[in-house]
Amino acid sequence: MSDRVYSVSEITAYVKSLIQTDLLLQELWVSGEISNSTRSAAGHYYFTLKDAGATLSCVLWRGVAAYQTTLPANGQAVEVRGGFSLYEPRGQYQLVAQEIRPAGIGRLYQEFEALKARLSAEGLFAEERKRPLPSRPRRIGLVTSPTGAALQDILRVLRYRYPVVDVILSPTLVQGAEAPLQIVAAIRALNEWPQPVDTLIVARGGGSLEELWAFNDERVARAIVASRIPVISGVGHETDFTIADFAADYRAPTPTGAAMAAVPDARELRAQLRDWAATVETWMRTRVTQRRTDVLAEVRALQRVSPKERIARIRQQTDDLTRAAASTLQHRLTLWRERVAARRAQLSSLSPLAVLARGYAVVQREDTGAVVRRTAEVATGDTIRVRVTDGDFRATVSADGKAATPGSPGSLCPPAP
Repeated sequence: MSDRVYSVSEITAYVKSLIQTDLLLQELWVSGEISNSTRSAAGHYYFTLKDAGATLSCVLWRGVAAYQTTLPANGQAVEVRGGFSLYEPRGQYQLVAQEIRPAGIGRLYQEFEALKARLSAEGLFAEERKRPLPSRPRRIGLVTSPTGAALQDILRVLRYRYPVVDVILSPTLVQGAEAPLQIVAAIRALNEWPQPVDTLIVARGGGSLEELWAFNDERVARAIVASRIPVISGVGHETDFTIADFAADYRAPTPTGAAMAAVPDARELRAQLRDWAATVETWMRTRVTQRRTDVLAEVRALQRVSPKERIARIRQQTDDLTRAAASTLQHRLTLWRERVAARRAQLSSLSPLAVLARGYAVVQREDTGAVVRRTAEVATGDTIRVRVTDGDFRATVSADGKAATPGSPGSLCPPAP
């Protein structure tokens, strides 16, 4: 024995360290009856857990209490999971509660875990077995109570998000001894429905473990797995898990969440349709513009090889050639006129008429028209024709060699100088 004297605080701290290093005392279940339960202004619960032989002080902190389905109530038989600690100001050890459940839940929980392990080993919960949910279902089947709040929550969400979907209710009990067989029958009825059902929702509202126990039944799990219709499980609250959740193709945290998972949001679909419409319109406008450009290019190509275009081009070429030919002809005519005028002037200068105009005359025999160049070519009495500058006349050759006057004998003589 040591002679050292310890303070109360030192001993209390030592005892506390012993408690906190004992693994058994840090994670265990304790059963008893609740008494002296109080709730502080800060939201913490303080209560005593007792049985026939002892009492145990317990505390449930506010942050943990917010997630409990069972809260401390006097006279309630419960099982509390937690770890031990020591409250130093009073030197009192206490159980810091992490979870509270009604007495007997431990047995049910063990059954739940055993069934879960067995069905999982069979592959009923395998992810590769689960089927995708239809993105736009036309018909949804509901397996739930016709009088429960879950049904109304589901219908409200479906009307708001996707009002075009048809809903078929297969009513069933959702708790009690008869509920599992009714749930199985409801699932089978929807699978045998004459009109195709795209998605099946199995749902009920929250409750205690005993109230949700019908969805931990093996027959329900196997009916869900055997369903040819994809199954959504929406049982209880977000913190509740059932065997049906693991067997279903999709587990929703609540019935409302199941309805949201089953159908798309119509607002998002409308927005998507608007985007698609804008995309299609843009694509169509681009295609029309491109086609119009292609057509115009083809039209231009056709116009280039069109007979009409060739005729117009030939007509224009003909007009050009005609104008060129006319211009050339006009030029040549002008040249010819000038040449003719020059020849005429030249001929005029050489013309006998010009000689006649100077007083000369041309004498021709009347009978032969031959020009008389010498006096020996005519004889007295021959009729001759004398041509002067302004005309001609007849004359008769006289004996003395002189031309006679018109109508009478005359003489042939040279013109006066």
